Amino acid sequence: MLPKITPDDPFQLMISTKLDSTSRSASASTFLSIAERQAFGKSHRENVPRSSHANWQPSPNRADPIELLQQSNQGRLPELIPLRFSRMLASPFAFLRGAASIMAADLATTPATGIHVQAGGDCHLANFGAYGTPERNLIFDVNDFDETMPAPWEWDIKRLAASIVVAGRHNKISAKSCQEAATAAVCAYRERMNEYAQMTAIEVWYSHIDVSFLIASSVRMKEQKSLKQSVNKARQQTAESLLLKSTVVVDGHRRIVDTPPLVFHAPSDDPLEAELRSVFHQYRHTLRDDLRVLLDRYHLVDVAMKVVGIGSVGTRCAVALLMAEDNDSLFLQIKEARTSVLEPYVGKSGYQNQGQRVVAGQHLMQATSDLFLGWTRSDSGHDFYLRQLRDMKTSIDLETMTAIDLIGYAGLCGWALARAHARSGDPAVISGYLGENDKFDLAIANFAASYADQNELDYEMLTAAVKSGRIAVS
Repeated sequence: MLPKITPDDPFQLMISTKLDSTSRSASASTFLSIAERQAFGKSHRENVPRSSHANWQPSPNRADPIELLQQSNQGRLPELIPLRFSRMLASPFAFLRGAASIMAADLATTPATGIHVQAGGDCHLANFGAYGTPERNLIFDVNDFDETMPAPWEWDIKRLAASIVVAGRHNKISAKSCQEAATAAVCAYRERMNEYAQMTAIEVWYSHIDVSFLIASSVRMKEQKSLKQSVNKARQQTAESLLLKSTVVVDGHRRIVDTPPLVFHAPSDDPLEAELRSVFHQYRHTLRDDLRVLLDRYHLVDVAMKVVGIGSVGTRCAVALLMAEDNDSLFLQIKEARTSVLEPYVGKSGYQNQGQRVVAGQHLMQATSDLFLGWTRSDSGHDFYLRQLRDMKTSIDLETMTAIDLIGYAGLCGWALARAHARSGDPAVISGYLGENDKFDLAIANFAASYADQNELDYEMLTAAVKSGRIAVS
């Protein structure tokens, strides 16, 4: 029986077996060739056939989804929890976005090869997008890492595929086209992983996806025009533009504009106000020396609470306004980092600070990350990470996607996920398991359809819980 591959180091995937030394000549390299590593990956099909991934059947002792959601509310700001559930009620796709803890528990019961990568942990269709690099180029990549942990690579691709089917159903796209879109994502993942397997380690590290591929993902002229407009808008979304749109001068002081319930100032005597300000001053120590010099040119002038996303609602999130001169601003997002939903199934993180876990995972999975990405722990014991707010960022409007748009975009997301996994995992081992035919693609597409059914049942349970008064919404 093959030994299980485990990530001894969060940044490395080491093959835990070596070829019999008697099969090598004394002068042979001690490194396994690409072909040998692919053969090693292929051998995992004996214990975990690719077709086995097609099955989804809830276990008899499956945890109550509503109970899992309530458990995930522990430590959140209680006044915002009803808003979280309200947002999840918007649609089955919104529910899926907020139900990462439910799917993590379910994925832990599915077949897995034992090959680990740095997983995103919440890899759904809305957690991809374009953003600006430090060189001010626009690239497309995974863009959410709150749940990142070393974990089975299959979990990310299964969540992505399921989210594609759920999103497609929400848009009234046919079941056939939803299957085609899920298959396109997995096919792109497999084919790109095969390409990364042939690259040198540093070529994989340097690889990135230019934003032009986002525009090319649609074959419709109308959609391409819309994407070009989004890209142009992203290029203009800088601190200077945010300063004009999001702040106002009050009594001679620049202040973030309140737009409740999404952006609002905590009372001056609220301990959270002081906590967030102290978080900013402490976080600078996790930046490189040169970036601390840059950051120190700015001064903190205002902090406001900011409600973001769906799964993050209720966590301690804020936006900080920094100024160097009257028209020289910097906006940072301060975001609480909590224990990953994957931790109960893969073991404790190697990082004691959850913010550091998020930052390390983001650096590892993204082609390039924000200059000001850093982390800290507040005096109150809450972990945080910080990054620039909406710096040249754009995302796709999933609500308006047609079948052909969804298929093209799904393939782009599959490519981005393969690139992210290839950095921390061994792409040759994974590609060896995947192979060159579509057996794995079709298996995951079938899983995605079955899990989309499960997600709808769970969504109905939340709806019923709200109607019965078990869950409060706002």
